[in-house]
Amino acid sequence: MTFSKKAILLSGILLCISVQLGAQVRQTREEYISRYMPIAIAHMERYGIPASITMAQGILESDCGNSLLSMKSNNHFGIKCKRNWTGDKVYHDDDAKGECFRSYPSVEASYRDHAEFLDSQPRYDSLFAYSSDDYKSWARGLKAAGYATAPDYAQRLTRIIEENQLYLLDRPDGERLYASRMGRKVTDPEGWFADQSSVEPAAGASPAIDPDNYRVTINAHNGYNVYQTNGVHYVLAKENDTFENIGRKFRLSPRNLRKFNDLKDKKAQPVPGEAVYIERKRKRWEGNSRHHICRQGETAYSVGQSYAIRTRSIEKLNKFRKDEELAAGREIRIK
Repeated sequence: MTFSKKAILLSGILLCISVQLGAQVRQTREEYISRYMPIAIAHMERYGIPASITMAQGILESDCGNSLLSMKSNNHFGIKCKRNWTGDKVYHDDDAKGECFRSYPSVEASYRDHAEFLDSQPRYDSLFAYSSDDYKSWARGLKAAGYATAPDYAQRLTRIIEENQLYLLDRPDGERLYASRMGRKVTDPEGWFADQSSVEPAAGASPAIDPDNYRVTINAHNGYNVYQTNGVHYVLAKENDTFENIGRKFRLSPRNLRKFNDLKDKKAQPVPGEAVYIERKRKRWEGNSRHHICRQGETAYSVGQSYAIRTRSIEKLNKFRKDEELAAGREIRIK
Protein backbone atom coordinates (compact mmCIF):
# COMPACT_ATOMS: atom_id res chain seq x y z
CA MET A 1 0.00 0.00 0.00
CA THR A 2 1.40 3.38 -0.98
CA PHE A 3 1.91 6.22 1.51
CA SER A 4 -0.90 8.26 -0.01
CA LYS A 5 -3.35 5.39 0.33
CA LYS A 6 -2.28 4.80 3.93
CA ALA A 7 -2.78 8.50 4.65
CA ILE A 8 -6.25 8.45 3.12
CA LEU A 9 -7.17 5.33 5.10
CA LEU A 10 -5.84 6.83 8.34
CA SER A 11 -7.73 10.05 7.70
CA GLY A 12 -10.93 8.08 7.16
CA ILE A 13 -10.44 6.15 10.40
CA LEU A 14 -9.79 9.35 12.35
CA LEU A 15 -12.83 10.98 10.81
CA CYS A 16 -15.02 8.06 11.85
CA ILE A 17 -13.63 8.20 15.38
CA SER A 18 -14.25 11.94 15.61
CA VAL A 19 -17.83 11.53 14.37
CA GLN A 20 -18.45 8.81 16.94
CA LEU A 21 -16.98 10.94 19.73
CA GLY A 22 -19.05 13.88 18.58
CA ALA A 23 -22.17 11.76 18.70
CA GLN A 24 -21.31 10.60 22.20
CA VAL A 25 -20.91 14.10 23.63
CA ARG A 26 -23.90 15.63 21.86
CA GLN A 27 -26.18 17.17 24.49
CA THR A 28 -29.70 15.75 24.55
CA ARG A 29 -32.80 17.91 24.86
CA GLU A 30 -33.54 16.51 28.32
CA GLU A 31 -29.99 17.30 29.49
CA TYR A 32 -30.27 20.80 28.09
CA ILE A 33 -33.57 21.46 29.86
CA SER A 34 -32.31 20.12 33.20
CA ARG A 35 -29.17 22.20 32.96
CA TYR A 36 -30.69 25.57 32.11
CA MET A 37 -34.27 25.58 33.42
CA PRO A 38 -33.27 27.12 36.80
CA ILE A 39 -31.92 30.14 34.88
CA ALA A 40 -35.09 30.37 32.78
CA ILE A 41 -37.27 30.26 35.91
CA ALA A 42 -35.16 32.91 37.66
CA HIS A 43 -35.49 35.20 34.63
CA MET A 44 -39.25 34.62 34.52
CA GLU A 45 -39.42 35.80 38.13
CA ARG A 46 -37.32 38.88 37.43
CA TYR A 47 -38.47 39.91 33.95
CA GLY A 48 -41.84 38.19 33.42
CA ILE A 49 -40.71 36.17 30.39
CA PRO A 50 -42.25 32.66 30.47
CA ALA A 51 -39.65 30.07 31.37
CA SER A 52 -41.17 27.79 28.74
CA ILE A 53 -40.52 30.39 26.03
CA THR A 54 -36.92 30.94 27.14
CA MET A 55 -36.24 27.21 27.14
CA ALA A 56 -37.96 26.63 23.79
CA GLN A 57 -36.00 29.46 22.15
CA GLY A 58 -32.74 28.13 23.58
CA ILE A 59 -33.52 24.63 22.32
CA LEU A 60 -34.52 25.86 18.86
CA GLU A 61 -31.89 28.53 18.32
CA SER A 62 -28.92 26.52 19.65
CA ASP A 63 -30.01 22.97 18.81
CA CYS A 64 -29.74 22.18 22.53
CA GLY A 65 -26.31 23.78 22.65
CA ASN A 66 -25.00 21.62 19.80
CA SER A 67 -25.01 24.16 16.97
CA LEU A 68 -21.75 25.53 15.61
CA LEU A 69 -22.68 29.09 16.63
CA SER A 70 -23.53 28.15 20.21
CA MET A 71 -20.38 26.07 20.65
CA LYS A 72 -18.00 28.73 19.40
CA SER A 73 -19.70 31.77 20.97
CA ASN A 74 -22.03 30.54 23.77
CA ASN A 75 -24.80 32.35 21.87
CA HIS A 76 -27.89 30.23 22.54
CA PHE A 77 -30.54 32.64 21.21
CA GLY A 78 -29.19 33.69 17.83
CA ILE A 79 -28.95 37.35 18.87
CA LYS A 80 -27.05 39.41 16.32
CA CYS A 81 -24.68 42.25 17.13
CA LYS A 82 -26.74 45.28 16.08
CA ARG A 83 -25.31 48.77 16.38
CA ASN A 84 -25.38 49.09 20.16
CA TRP A 85 -23.44 45.89 20.90
CA THR A 86 -20.00 46.56 22.39
CA GLY A 87 -19.09 43.02 23.46
CA ASP A 88 -17.25 40.24 21.66
CA LYS A 89 -18.39 39.17 18.20
CA VAL A 90 -18.29 36.16 15.91
CA TYR A 91 -19.27 35.89 12.25
CA HIS A 92 -21.60 33.18 11.07
CA ASP A 93 -23.69 32.43 7.98
CA ASP A 94 -27.40 32.85 8.70
CA ASP A 95 -29.93 34.80 6.62
CA ALA A 96 -26.90 36.27 4.87
CA LYS A 97 -23.29 35.16 4.64
CA GLY A 98 -20.90 36.21 7.42
CA GLU A 99 -23.41 37.92 9.72
CA CYS A 100 -22.24 39.40 13.03
CA PHE A 101 -23.44 37.59 16.18
CA ARG A 102 -22.89 38.37 19.84
CA SER A 103 -20.35 36.24 21.67
CA TYR A 104 -20.46 35.56 25.42
CA PRO A 105 -18.03 34.30 28.05
CA SER A 106 -20.60 31.74 29.23
CA VAL A 107 -24.00 30.29 28.39
CA GLU A 108 -25.37 31.96 31.52
CA ALA A 109 -24.33 35.32 30.09
CA SER A 110 -26.22 34.49 26.90
CA TYR A 111 -29.38 33.72 28.89
CA ARG A 112 -29.04 36.99 30.82
CA ASP A 113 -28.56 39.00 27.63
CA HIS A 114 -31.60 37.34 26.06
CA ALA A 115 -33.80 38.45 28.97
CA GLU A 116 -32.38 41.98 28.95
CA PHE A 117 -32.72 42.14 25.15
CA LEU A 118 -36.46 41.36 25.26
CA ASP A 119 -36.98 43.61 28.27
CA SER A 120 -35.22 46.64 26.77
CA GLN A 121 -36.33 46.58 23.12
CA PRO A 122 -39.52 48.65 22.51
CA ARG A 123 -40.73 46.30 19.78
CA TYR A 124 -41.23 43.58 22.41
CA ASP A 125 -43.11 45.78 24.92
CA SER A 126 -46.51 44.39 23.93
CA LEU A 127 -45.43 40.88 24.93
CA PHE A 128 -45.22 41.82 28.59
CA ALA A 129 -48.97 42.44 28.70
CA TYR A 130 -49.44 38.67 28.34
CA SER A 131 -49.50 36.37 31.32
CA SER A 132 -46.25 34.55 32.01
CA ASP A 133 -48.07 31.27 31.42
CA ASP A 134 -49.59 32.33 28.09
CA TYR A 135 -46.81 30.76 26.04
CA LYS A 136 -48.87 30.66 22.83
CA SER A 137 -49.38 34.43 22.80
CA TRP A 138 -45.71 34.95 23.58
CA ALA A 139 -44.70 32.65 20.72
CA ARG A 140 -46.95 34.48 18.26
CA GLY A 141 -45.80 37.85 19.61
CA LEU A 142 -42.12 37.04 19.16
CA LYS A 143 -42.73 36.12 15.54
CA ALA A 144 -44.87 39.21 14.93
CA ALA A 145 -42.22 41.46 16.48
CA GLY A 146 -39.60 40.07 14.10
CA TYR A 147 -37.46 37.95 16.41
CA ALA A 148 -37.00 35.35 13.67
CA THR A 149 -37.65 35.16 9.93
CA ALA A 150 -38.94 31.56 9.80
CA PRO A 151 -42.65 31.74 8.91
CA ASP A 152 -43.50 28.90 11.31
CA TYR A 153 -41.37 30.19 14.20
CA ALA A 154 -44.31 30.47 16.61
CA GLN A 155 -45.51 26.95 15.78
CA ARG A 156 -42.02 25.55 16.33
CA LEU A 157 -41.78 27.12 19.78
CA THR A 158 -45.24 25.91 20.73
CA ARG A 159 -44.47 22.39 19.54
CA ILE A 160 -41.25 22.23 21.60
CA ILE A 161 -43.07 23.50 24.70
CA GLU A 162 -45.91 21.00 24.42
CA GLU A 163 -43.78 18.01 23.41
CA ASN A 164 -41.62 18.53 26.50
CA GLN A 165 -44.34 19.84 28.86
CA LEU A 166 -42.30 22.99 29.40
CA TYR A 167 -45.50 24.88 30.24
CA LEU A 168 -45.18 23.35 33.71
CA LEU A 169 -42.18 25.61 34.33
CA ASP A 170 -44.44 28.66 34.03
CA ARG A 171 -46.51 27.62 37.04
CA PRO A 172 -45.79 28.34 40.69
CA ASP A 173 -43.43 25.61 41.91
CA GLY A 174 -42.80 24.83 38.24
CA GLU A 175 -39.44 23.16 38.72
CA ARG A 176 -40.98 20.58 41.04
CA LEU A 177 -43.93 20.05 38.72
CA TYR A 178 -41.62 19.51 35.77
CA ALA A 179 -39.41 17.10 37.72
CA SER A 180 -42.42 14.96 38.68
CA ARG A 181 -44.05 15.05 35.24
CA MET A 182 -43.12 11.46 34.37
CA GLY A 183 -45.23 10.19 37.24
CA ARG A 184 -48.22 12.25 36.20
CA LYS A 185 -49.83 12.40 32.81
CA VAL A 186 -50.71 15.95 31.77
CA THR A 187 -52.59 16.07 28.51
CA ASP A 188 -54.15 19.55 28.51
CA PRO A 189 -51.60 22.29 29.26
CA GLU A 190 -54.17 25.08 29.28
CA GLY A 191 -56.69 23.26 31.45
CA TRP A 192 -54.31 21.51 33.83
CA PHE A 193 -54.11 24.29 36.42
CA ALA A 194 -57.87 24.89 36.39
CA ASP A 195 -58.43 21.15 36.88
CA GLN A 196 -56.98 21.51 40.39
CA SER A 197 -60.11 23.50 41.40
CA SER A 198 -61.78 22.44 44.65
CA VAL A 199 -65.09 24.10 43.68
CA GLU A 200 -66.98 24.27 40.41
CA PRO A 201 -68.08 27.73 39.17
CA ALA A 202 -71.68 28.50 39.90
CA ALA A 203 -73.96 28.59 36.87
CA GLY A 204 -76.33 31.47 36.46
CA ALA A 205 -78.03 33.61 33.87
CA SER A 206 -79.49 36.38 36.03
CA PRO A 207 -78.49 39.92 34.96
CA ALA A 208 -77.89 40.96 38.58
CA ILE A 209 -75.14 38.49 39.29
CA ASP A 210 -72.63 38.59 42.11
CA PRO A 211 -69.12 37.93 40.78
CA ASP A 212 -68.12 36.49 44.17
CA ASN A 213 -70.39 33.54 43.39
CA TYR A 214 -67.98 32.65 40.60
CA ARG A 215 -64.92 32.64 42.79
CA VAL A 216 -63.11 29.30 42.62
CA THR A 217 -60.42 28.28 45.09
CA ILE A 218 -57.62 26.67 43.10
CA ASN A 219 -54.99 25.91 45.73
CA ALA A 220 -52.66 27.56 48.22
CA HIS A 221 -49.19 28.81 47.30
CA ASN A 222 -46.59 30.45 49.54
CA GLY A 223 -49.17 31.56 52.06
CA TYR A 224 -51.74 32.80 49.51
CA ASN A 225 -55.02 31.23 48.48
CA VAL A 226 -55.17 31.28 44.69
CA TYR A 227 -58.64 32.01 43.31
CA GLN A 228 -60.12 32.00 39.84
CA THR A 229 -62.95 33.98 38.30
CA ASN A 230 -63.79 34.27 34.62
CA GLY A 231 -60.95 31.82 34.00
CA VAL A 232 -58.35 34.22 35.46
CA HIS A 233 -56.24 33.52 38.56
CA TYR A 234 -55.81 36.01 41.39
CA VAL A 235 -54.92 36.36 45.08
CA LEU A 236 -56.16 38.69 47.80
CA ALA A 237 -53.64 41.27 49.00
CA LYS A 238 -52.59 41.05 52.64
CA GLU A 239 -51.80 43.78 55.14
CA ASN A 240 -48.68 45.71 54.06
CA ASP A 241 -48.50 43.67 50.85
CA THR A 242 -46.69 45.04 47.79
CA PHE A 243 -46.58 44.05 44.15
CA GLU A 244 -42.90 43.34 44.65
CA ASN A 245 -43.65 40.83 47.39
CA ILE A 246 -46.49 39.13 45.51
CA GLY A 247 -44.34 39.07 42.37
CA ARG A 248 -41.57 37.21 44.18
CA LYS A 249 -44.04 34.62 45.42
CA PHE A 250 -45.46 33.96 41.95
CA ARG A 251 -42.41 34.65 39.78
CA LEU A 252 -43.93 37.75 38.21
CA SER A 253 -42.41 41.18 37.80
CA PRO A 254 -44.11 44.10 39.63
CA ARG A 255 -44.49 45.78 36.24
CA ASN A 256 -46.51 42.88 34.89
CA LEU A 257 -48.67 42.69 38.01
CA ARG A 258 -49.57 46.36 37.61
CA LYS A 259 -50.38 45.76 33.93
CA PHE A 260 -52.53 42.75 34.75
CA ASN A 261 -54.46 44.93 37.22
CA ASP A 262 -54.81 47.95 34.87
CA LEU A 263 -52.64 50.23 37.01
CA LYS A 264 -50.61 52.84 35.14
CA ASP A 265 -49.00 54.35 38.25
CA LYS A 266 -45.57 52.70 38.59
CA LYS A 267 -45.66 53.32 42.36
CA ALA A 268 -49.16 51.90 42.94
CA GLN A 269 -49.50 49.22 45.60
CA PRO A 270 -52.42 46.89 46.43
CA VAL A 271 -54.95 47.63 49.15
CA PRO A 272 -55.40 44.86 51.76
CA GLY A 273 -58.22 42.53 50.77
CA GLU A 274 -58.43 43.56 47.12
CA ALA A 275 -58.00 41.17 44.21
CA VAL A 276 -54.57 41.09 42.60
CA TYR A 277 -54.65 39.28 39.27
CA ILE A 278 -51.60 37.19 38.51
CA GLU A 279 -52.36 36.84 34.81
CA ARG A 280 -54.01 38.98 32.16
CA LYS A 281 -57.74 39.63 32.51
CA ARG A 282 -60.30 38.80 29.81
CA LYS A 283 -61.92 41.14 27.31
CA ARG A 284 -65.43 40.13 28.38
CA TRP A 285 -67.38 37.94 30.80
CA GLU A 286 -67.29 34.26 29.79
CA GLY A 287 -70.44 33.29 31.70
CA ASN A 288 -74.06 33.42 30.56
CA SER A 289 -75.00 36.82 31.98
CA ARG A 290 -74.54 39.87 29.80
CA HIS A 291 -75.05 42.72 32.30
CA HIS A 292 -73.99 44.02 35.68
CA ILE A 293 -76.14 46.21 37.95
CA CYS A 294 -73.91 48.94 39.37
CA ARG A 295 -73.56 49.53 43.08
CA GLN A 296 -72.88 52.85 44.78
CA GLY A 297 -69.35 54.09 44.12
CA GLU A 298 -68.44 51.58 41.43
CA THR A 299 -66.27 52.54 38.46
CA ALA A 300 -65.33 50.84 35.22
CA TYR A 301 -62.09 49.82 36.94
CA SER A 302 -63.77 48.28 40.00
CA VAL A 303 -66.29 46.41 37.86
CA GLY A 304 -63.45 45.08 35.74
CA GLN A 305 -61.61 43.92 38.85
CA SER A 306 -64.74 42.14 40.11
CA TYR A 307 -65.26 40.20 36.89
CA ALA A 308 -61.65 39.80 35.72
CA ILE A 309 -62.36 42.00 32.69
CA ARG A 310 -59.94 44.66 31.45
CA THR A 311 -60.97 48.22 32.29
CA ARG A 312 -60.57 49.30 28.68
CA SER A 313 -62.90 46.49 27.58
CA ILE A 314 -65.61 47.61 30.03
CA GLU A 315 -65.28 51.15 28.67
CA LYS A 316 -65.48 49.99 25.05
CA LEU A 317 -68.44 47.68 25.62
CA ASN A 318 -70.42 50.55 27.15
CA LYS A 319 -68.94 53.47 25.17
CA PHE A 320 -68.05 55.26 28.40
CA ARG A 321 -66.59 58.72 28.41
CA LYS A 322 -63.31 59.13 30.26
CA ASP A 323 -63.80 58.96 34.07
CA GLU A 324 -67.56 58.60 33.64
CA GLU A 325 -69.34 58.04 36.97
CA LEU A 326 -71.62 55.01 37.31
CA ALA A 327 -74.90 55.63 39.10
CA ALA A 328 -76.19 52.98 41.50
CA GLY A 329 -78.70 50.72 39.74
CA ARG A 330 -77.32 51.40 36.26
CA GLU A 331 -77.16 48.34 34.03
CA ILE A 332 -73.93 47.98 32.07
CA ARG A 333 -72.64 45.36 29.66
CA ILE A 334 -69.97 42.87 30.64
CA LYS A 335 -69.99 40.90 27.36
